[in-house]
Amino acid sequence: MAKESSIDDKIDLIKSFADEIVTEEELRELFKSKKKIIAYDGFEPSGQIHIAQGLMRAITVNKLTSTGIKFRFWVADWFAMLNNKLGGDLEKIKIVGEYFIEVWKACGLDLKNVEFIWASDFIKKNPDYWETVLKISMNASVQRVLRCGQIMGREDSIGGPSAQILYPLMQAADIYHLEANIAQLGMDQRKVNMLAREVFPKLGLKAPVAVHHHMLLGLQFQDNNLEGVDRKIAMKMSKSKPNSAIFMTDSREQVFSKFSKAFCPEGQEKDNPILEYAKYIVFEKFDKITLERPSKFGGTITLGGYEELRDLFVEKKIHPQDLKNTIAKYIDNLLEPVRAHFEKNAKAKKLSEQVRKFEITR
Repeated sequence: MAKESSIDDKIDLIKSFADEIVTEEELRELFKSKKKIIAYDGFEPSGQIHIAQGLMRAITVNKLTSTGIKFRFWVADWFAMLNNKLGGDLEKIKIVGEYFIEVWKACGLDLKNVEFIWASDFIKKNPDYWETVLKISMNASVQRVLRCGQIMGREDSIGGPSAQILYPLMQAADIYHLEANIAQLGMDQRKVNMLAREVFPKLGLKAPVAVHHHMLLGLQFQDNNLEGVDRKIAMKMSKSKPNSAIFMTDSREQVFSKFSKAFCPEGQEKDNPILEYAKYIVFEKFDKITLERPSKFGGTITLGGYEELRDLFVEKKIHPQDLKNTIAKYIDNLLEPVRAHFEKNAKAKKLSEQVRKFEITR
């Protein structure tokens, strides 16, 4: 019989993908309680799904569910409509939501411990949801809610549609109504999780533990003067910048082309998207990788972990182009089953063809 993981082991596993846990002590108490633990994340269906939302998300969720946590994917169709994704066309948004689910099925997600819940269906069946939204609104200032506008991918909340106020209030209500003990979202969603943690105790509700996962850098890095969380959000992968993102159904040619044009500063780990792909995806799926170099530069080598790769790159013993080619090869390998699913499965193929025709409004 396999030995059950200790609480320390479980927390260490979560730390392997989390940039922040608020708070670790509360997470520890959750595990000690031995009660059913539910984590959630929400996704706006809004075009093709990129690798951070697809493959990297599956890796993260599988780590969570391996600790005994149940995961709820909130397919946030109404939220995408509020955010004017796909021109606010709910029919198109729902098609994209189905496409997202097919991607997750194809890339190794632990489906037995995952539940997909559509926001529009759930809210219609639970009218008391709106009472929670109203109560949250009574306990949060307009200024506090507007500071959450960034969760919609907006730099400036002033002068925008009033949906920018409704959206964070609803997102906070999601946590309670999905019975989530853990709000396991990206660092770009931190502000609304902190809003929930501030407001819930005022309503007599248990504040969620917030576990914020790392935001994968976009391949087309743009330097700027931002700091901290704001800087990370500005640098993240975005489907509005197609060359900055690897999409889950990209062809082999597209993968290698995007990697060849990617930012990869020689000898530098900080803000290096190629090393991020290696750390957060490739070495999560492969114990060892083979890197090919010209013989005059050392020839082919086998690497047994991210740290070994990083050290050699920082020491300038690996050229950026050799690193790009190697990581592109392994990413392409991981995308192959997804491409095959969308070629062979009639439903998936139709969804992909529909999504590719949709105009991405933002």
